[in-house]
Amino acid sequence: MRATYTHLKRLLLASIACVLGAALLTYAIDPLQLFRPSRLAAFYSDDTRVQNAGLIRSQSFDTAFMGTSLAIHFRQSDIDRALAVHSLKLAMTGSNSRQQAFVLERAIDRGARRVIWEMDDFIFVDAADIESDPYLSVDLYRATAKGIASYLFSAAMAKESLFALLRSVPPLREPLTRAAPYLPVKFALADVDDIYALPRDFDVAREYNATKTLASFAYITAPSRRRFLGEGYDLEAMVRHFEHDAVGLIARHPDVTFDVYFPPYSILQFVAMRDASPETLKIVTDLTARIAQRLTLLPNVRLHDFRAIKQVTHDLDNYGDVIHHSPVVDTKVLKWLAIGEYRVDPKAPLKSLEELKSQVEAYRVPQ
Repeated sequence: MRATYTHLKRLLLASIACVLGAALLTYAIDPLQLFRPSRLAAFYSDDTRVQNAGLIRSQSFDTAFMGTSLAIHFRQSDIDRALAVHSLKLAMTGSNSRQQAFVLERAIDRGARRVIWEMDDFIFVDAADIESDPYLSVDLYRATAKGIASYLFSAAMAKESLFALLRSVPPLREPLTRAAPYLPVKFALADVDDIYALPRDFDVAREYNATKTLASFAYITAPSRRRFLGEGYDLEAMVRHFEHDAVGLIARHPDVTFDVYFPPYSILQFVAMRDASPETLKIVTDLTARIAQRLTLLPNVRLHDFRAIKQVTHDLDNYGDVIHHSPVVDTKVLKWLAIGEYRVDPKAPLKSLEELKSQVEAYRVPQ
């Protein structure tokens, strides 16, 4: 009996030693760069909801770039060059306005004096409160005791730390760095500019073309799929989240300039709603009318509307589905932001929306 107790005691002590050792390794290596800039060669993850917490603390920047999957492929170097800023890209695929506002507030607290915000209507759908959001660790961003503990005692972070340590050994550095994208590790990107960016040799024509765009249109307007077009769209709830998450954030920071833009979806995004879910289209246009009227009244906001630029939105070769545009359009977006083209006139905040409505009404889908 005594021998069994001794074995259990040793096992318990060994387990505690392993857990503490793993936590100490994560603290020393700090793959997220939450405590300090990396002492070893820094690597980054495409898991933006986690990676952003470290980027905000480890990077220097004056401009925060936020958005959804429509903004995820921009490169910081392109943003900096086009807009003469020192940016930090914080775009998160599938993010909602609660998550975006929370992350932006952390970036502003760390020094951002300009925010470039790609704003989709669907970010305002009702979702979990940020304090109970299962997909974003507010404690990690706030660096609370709970957040730090979850970081240090994470088995996944211990694995990343061990890999970073091995990668720092000179004979292993080059082969492990080359192999990193193909290994089960998240922190595989050697350049912060590559986070969620498309490879420089990416075949744009193969991934973005009219065939794919029309196939996407047919898919989302099929009778069995139509109900998803309006899923989560409730005007009252969306206006409430817009006021709380967007207007609230902007009003709290009058010294920060916000460049908000509506991205250039393909015309088929709105035509799909027109043909298969007209009630959803009305919610979208009513919501964006409210957004335009509210934001153009705020002195620290410049609103840009790219949704009625016919030469882009009607060219279906620019898209991979009905909303996601190619990196060629990314470049155009930066150019338009730089020169202020398509900025919404506060004296006529609904002009571009009315033009879009006319285009949607007149458009006929290619057969």
